[in-house]
Amino acid sequence: MPDYDARLVDLYDVDNPDGADHDYVRSLADEIGAQSILDVGCGTGILTATLVQAGRRVVGIDPSSTMLAYARGRAGGGEVTWVLGDSRNIPAGRFDLAVMSGNVAQHIPDPAWERTLSDIRTALRDDGVLTFESRNPLARAWTTWSNVEPTSRPTPHGLLREWLDVDEIQPGRVVLTAYNEFVQTGDLVIEHLTLEFREREQIEQQLVDAGFHVANVWGDWSRTASTNDSPLMIFEARRN
Repeated sequence: MPDYDARLVDLYDVDNPDGADHDYVRSLADEIGAQSILDVGCGTGILTATLVQAGRRVVGIDPSSTMLAYARGRAGGGEVTWVLGDSRNIPAGRFDLAVMSGNVAQHIPDPAWERTLSDIRTALRDDGVLTFESRNPLARAWTTWSNVEPTSRPTPHGLLREWLDVDEIQPGRVVLTAYNEFVQTGDLVIEHLTLEFREREQIEQQLVDAGFHVANVWGDWSRTASTNDSPLMIFEARRN
């Protein structure tokens, strides 16, 4: 697939800063005593690099070479093993914890999603933990995202004008078309993203089919039980 524009990757951490979601992952890793962690869809490595501890193996994998180039250059990046690819490229060795943060799960369509779950299970030790979040489709968050009137902001690459089109092409599948115009050069970068809004029951069944049992489904990063009104579904599953 086409890679990301490096100028937009430079802005990724600003738009997706370290926060409660990363605190949750770090806390979970410490609670289970994880000595080996796999971050699938690690992006710029903003979470991955903070998981590094003495004696702990940390692997970040992503299909974007531009994202990984940024990740390698960040503080702590030299202590992480970075892998270009997807779940089919997970390196050998069993992991205690596997993570998909930043709603990565929604970027993976079926049947690649089922394969991803199966590959991660194979990579985990017995009773190893997988955690990831997905937006609750009942909340229909995408209906508030469309921004057809451009907004502008300063960036290290000059003024950036942005606008977004959102289209639900079928129930549970939403296409985002993001327009990014660098005013100084006149460059217009257009990104197309497809997000899968899976229902809780579907995800739980897919986890079971892949060889996991679902330990918890949280509705927020403070570990409140998920309800139909929760905007997020945060899954903790263990390898059978």
